[in-house]
Amino acid sequence: MRPEDLPEETLLIQLAEEAVELSQACIKLYRAMHGDTPVSEADARDHLREELADVKVCTNVLTTRDDEWIIKNIAAKKYRRWERRINET
Repeated sequence: MRPEDLPEETLLIQLAEEAVELSQACIKLYRAMHGDTPVSEADARDHLREELADVKVCTNVLTTRDDEWIIKNIAAKKYRRWERRINET
């Protein structure tokens, strides 16, 4: 069996779990950058990369080719909006 063969509900739960772990890895790296944890910045960054990869795997399995095109367009709009907001401050 391949991950693509799992029920969508299972994939959604997996993505949610990985997203939580990604959030925790972001916080851990932030703390490592500020000396608020015994974890080294390098180890925290490696962990963040692992969690980013897990999320990417889940999103790749969950999305179709049509989804990819739609998501790329949404992401481009969000990036431009974010860039405008940064430049307004």
